[in-house]
Amino acid sequence: MKLKRFSEYIVHEDEHLIAINKPAMISSLNDRIGDQPSIQHLAQDYLASAQLCHRLDKETSGILLIAKNPETYREMSIKFEKREIEKTYWAISDGRHYFKNTTVDTPLSVSSRGRAKVDKRDGKPAETDFSVIETFKNFCLIECKPLTGRLHQIRIHLATQNASISGDVIYGGDPPYLKSIKKNYNPPTHEEPRPMISRTALHAESVSFDLYGKSFNIKAPLPKDMAVFLKLLRKYDHE
Repeated sequence: MKLKRFSEYIVHEDEHLIAINKPAMISSLNDRIGDQPSIQHLAQDYLASAQLCHRLDKETSGILLIAKNPETYREMSIKFEKREIEKTYWAISDGRHYFKNTTVDTPLSVSSRGRAKVDKRDGKPAETDFSVIETFKNFCLIECKPLTGRLHQIRIHLATQNASISGDVIYGGDPPYLKSIKKNYNPPTHEEPRPMISRTALHAESVSFDLYGKSFNIKAPLPKDMAVFLKLLRKYDHE
């Protein structure tokens, strides 16, 4: 993928913090192996003292907070630990669902393959609130509010509700093809059909918190791929 300049991803910046709208398909942290660019690398090129306050999965887009100095990094780390930062994600899920302030409270652990799994005996507490924003015939748009920060928490918590995120093949999601919702669909000849979105349809939409006497509610617009996916659903998969 072709990356923009780091400054073009910034949606908020002050003397303490930077907030970016992270693009999908770029890692938050530097990989141990390989020389692929990461948000950490780009941020430190922009400002040498930059430190990521948290991380997003490689496929997930949206709000990512970056401290500009060690003091702010410590403050934000404490806030994350004390659950004083409210995070809101949007996910497009396979199937029709009717969550309304539905809480999934299922302990999770991480397997040797680096995947999250339900583990009621030895897993760490994990809790997510879900509410459906918009329903279609075969999909729905869900607001997700994780109260803890476990690996792949939203993805596997939705999977436990038979509501896997579209495109999330690791946790049961299907690649969403236009032919499944558009009547009399005629695919282009001699071309492999492409899904309506080519990654897990999950976006970190906003964060809210207080810092140094100020209240923040920072939002990240949907990226083009999720916006187009929703546009197609509203056109061809409406109720």
